[in-house]
Amino acid sequence: MRTALFGLLLILSVPALAQIYKYTDDKGNTVYTNQPPDGVAVDTVDLPPANTVNIRTPEPPPPLASDQEDQRQQPYRSLSLGGIPDEEALRANNGTFVVTAQLDPMLQRGHRIRFLLDGIPQAAPGTATALQLNNVDRGTHVLSVEVLADNDQVIQRAEQQFTVQRVHTSSPGRP
Repeated sequence: MRTALFGLLLILSVPALAQIYKYTDDKGNTVYTNQPPDGVAVDTVDLPPANTVNIRTPEPPPPLASDQEDQRQQPYRSLSLGGIPDEEALRANNGTFVVTAQLDPMLQRGHRIRFLLDGIPQAAPGTATALQLNNVDRGTHVLSVEVLADNDQVIQRAEQQFTVQRVHTSSPGRP
């Protein structure tokens, strides 16, 4: 195995050590090559070392003290619910619809989102910003979204009241 690795490294390093030759052909053109032709006077070309750049990623500047305090208290500029109409009733005949949590900035590492309908969690906390609610009863409800830290402490919360409108099964308009 070592022999094969050494041979591979040797083969890869040979082109880097190749010599460059310069000569003038019979038409007067200057030619550069790594294999000089037979019977032609050639000059060797000494190349300067290749330019290299050591790239380092700069470290981000430390946050200001006031920014750190604000982020601990409220890490998101805005948190709101989407998918729910503001002024009118939500028409969902089977009581199924999708709601979203809209965060600015995006959900941070270590944070999770929990949706609550009338104070009851609708799914385990996770990183998904959308949730499908199924078979929600007619009437007025309160939907909340919470951003949780690792220790399930509520960092930020938003809630919205809405009304679900469903067709009643004994409606005279139904066949």
